[in-house]
Amino acid sequence: MTGLPRRRFLQLAAVAGAGLAVGVRLGGAGEALAAGGDLAPNAFVRVDTDGTVTVVVKHLEMGQGVDTGLPAIVAEELSVPWPAVRVVSAPADSGRYNNLLFGTAQGTGGSTSMANSWLQLRKAAAAVREMLCEAGARRLGVPRAQVDARQGRVADSASGKGFGYGALVDEAATLPVPQDPPLKDSKDFTLIGKDGAVRRTDATGKTDGSAVYGADVILPDMVTAVVARPPTFGATLARFDDSKARAVPGVRDVVAIPSGVAVVADDTWSALKGREALRVEWRDGAGATLSTDAIRARYAALLEQPGLAARREGDADAALAASGRRLSAVYEVPYLAHAPMEPLSCAVRLGPGRCEIWAGCQSQTSDQAAAAKVLGLQPQQVAINTLFAGGSFGRRANPTSDYIVEAVEIAKRADGPVRLVWTREDDIQGGYYRAFFLHGLDGALDAAGNPVAWRHRLVGQSIAAGTAHAAAMIKDGIDRTSVEGASTLPYAIPNLSVELHSPALPVTVLWWRSVGSSHNGFVTESFLDEMAHAAGRDPLEFRRALLGDAHPRHRAVLDLAAEKAGWGSPLPAGRGRGIAVHESFRSFVAQVAEVSVDGKGGFTVDRVVCAVDCGIAVTPDVVRAQMEGGIAFGLSAALYSAVTLRDGRVGQSNFHDYPVLRMSEMPAVEVHIVPSAEPPTGVGEPGVPPIAPAVANALFAATGRRIRTLPFGGRIREG
Repeated sequence: MTGLPRRRFLQLAAVAGAGLAVGVRLGGAGEALAAGGDLAPNAFVRVDTDGTVTVVVKHLEMGQGVDTGLPAIVAEELSVPWPAVRVVSAPADSGRYNNLLFGTAQGTGGSTSMANSWLQLRKAAAAVREMLCEAGARRLGVPRAQVDARQGRVADSASGKGFGYGALVDEAATLPVPQDPPLKDSKDFTLIGKDGAVRRTDATGKTDGSAVYGADVILPDMVTAVVARPPTFGATLARFDDSKARAVPGVRDVVAIPSGVAVVADDTWSALKGREALRVEWRDGAGATLSTDAIRARYAALLEQPGLAARREGDADAALAASGRRLSAVYEVPYLAHAPMEPLSCAVRLGPGRCEIWAGCQSQTSDQAAAAKVLGLQPQQVAINTLFAGGSFGRRANPTSDYIVEAVEIAKRADGPVRLVWTREDDIQGGYYRAFFLHGLDGALDAAGNPVAWRHRLVGQSIAAGTAHAAAMIKDGIDRTSVEGASTLPYAIPNLSVELHSPALPVTVLWWRSVGSSHNGFVTESFLDEMAHAAGRDPLEFRRALLGDAHPRHRAVLDLAAEKAGWGSPLPAGRGRGIAVHESFRSFVAQVAEVSVDGKGGFTVDRVVCAVDCGIAVTPDVVRAQMEGGIAFGLSAALYSAVTLRDGRVGQSNFHDYPVLRMSEMPAVEVHIVPSAEPPTGVGEPGVPPIAPAVANALFAATGRRIRTLPFGGRIREG
């Protein structure tokens, strides 16, 4: 492996002067990078002569807290006070900064950041700690076993004499790196798992406005671009008249690129006005006549036919046919835009044999490779400066790197640096949606009210089909993201079948926060509630019995949420409680929702009690914040958000017709974390799946009406 240039690492670390840097190879073994500020590959931790510890974070900070949680692991293992920690983003480099759960790619998603970095960063930090302790012992003239590290200082346990880390880095840098350094015992943690022990590293910048996002980048001689894209999926450019656009003050150029027509101007306003003045003719493609109604009808026909088997136990068809107590239901979930607070943006500067990109990149090495391909460069000739992202929920990690490629295509045709800006309308109408799905559910109960059959048939587009991810994500025709949360149903039902149809459509689809679990959690937990009520059983006890002893972590969050919510206690008239539990991304979340109905079809969501088991909660404040955010995000989708098609066009354009939850509508939320010694898992996504079924089940408890179609708005209607 080749090393980073000295200059580049110093830029990364934002540190001048001498220091000790240690990295971890892919297998987890450590190696010394160099002394005196020299550099080496795969650097994660740097200690400088002033005692500052710089942590290089390989994941994108998009609000989920990785710039706090990952450095907290290092600070804990290295035993340094939190104020001494600094954070920088890693460059795009899969050889050093790959996501260990993604293989050879660097990227952030699937709630993997904490899980894949936990041991990697602990070993890197522990190696630094051991080197500093050895250097301290040698300087003090005592055995290594007689010194310990605490609060950024190595001290003799007998005399108390010692040195700050900064004073020892030059000597430590000359020592070999321990290949298997001892890790701290969890009972000695002072930061990890402790409320209030660390403060979010991004809080100040996001509060005072100093945090830098893609749209904030200003480079010398930079121009701003917006793109006119096809109004229907699959359409292509036929011709355009740019005469009026070029007459707009500030417009520099109008150029055709593969995705549409770019207007390049001195500033965003001029570019937008120039785009408004464009006259563009499009050549219709396969999506020109698409409508939500037609898609629904096509899917409904497929629901009547067996699909590919994603899971099969026993004989669900036979058990259903033989049962005298059978339930059936059809659930529907719409296309959904990601709608992050910050729409897509990107700045690009080209030079001889070089490209530099500034963006909130979620898939750094994929974006790097896509940009290189456009320019005819090698990936290492493309430098990516990863900035904060104002949300993403999966949108910035699309297989085509669409917005990155657009910006590079424009930069190829410009005289200097280019900043590409997407508007909210571009975002809502730009595709890469959570897929539209229909779900057909059939269940059967025996005479005692126990489930004896469960058949779940899904119809919806595959995310992976036709992409570079297909080989890894599709097996025997089953896209695992389509059925996750359905094929992994934890309940003990003897005859169980999960089937999938994956029709091809020109609408571009993508992972969306909690991916398949975002809709499968709603469907499975709602239909299980239907079965519980049909059996005359309490929904909580029905779930507990079906989970049995085989799924203790499901039961633990279920019991905790129910206890804290006062499950079973009486409620005033017009109020109802609903419960749901779901595992996604190896984390377990249960939620109890309380609603009030007004007798006229209106309702409010008043309270949500959430219990989460995500293994060791590295930063409890962040865990709670992510559960709260996931609940708000999931409520937006449950109550309001939907993308619809008519005559091939998206019917929504901004938050007036693609509404999201307002602050005044946010319920009171309580989050309870299950104590755990298991390795940490993710929290960015698992808070989403249980909220829609918990609310729908609460509304049934209050009204006796089932909701099977999302969104269900602020009024109750029959499902």
